[in-house]
Amino acid sequence: MVTKLPEFLKPYFWDVDFSRLDSAKNSEYIINRLLDKGNLKAAKWVEATYPIELVRKVLTTQKDFSLRNASFWGLIFGVPQSQLKCFYEPYRTMRKTLWPY
Repeated sequence: MVTKLPEFLKPYFWDVDFSRLDSAKNSEYIINRLLDKGNLKAAKWVEATYPIELVRKVLTTQKDFSLRNASFWGLIFGVPQSQLKCFYEPYRTMRKTLWPY
């Protein structure tokens, strides 16, 4: 059974088929996208929908958060910066080569 996402989240998934997203099967992708690109309403939906342990797991395993957003959500969800994967040196160096600004 596909668990549909609320329609107000659709603008954050411009690059995928929104109707095929499943809030259970695609949970890590959805959490990452909404915490990195979403607004306060989207973040509150994440917090109300997913267990805090899963949100922490996403913060520590996903490398494509912006550094600013990862720092913020790390503070909110109690994840030290040293555990945020996007701060690991290989990913920081790679970002600089892709976008040197």
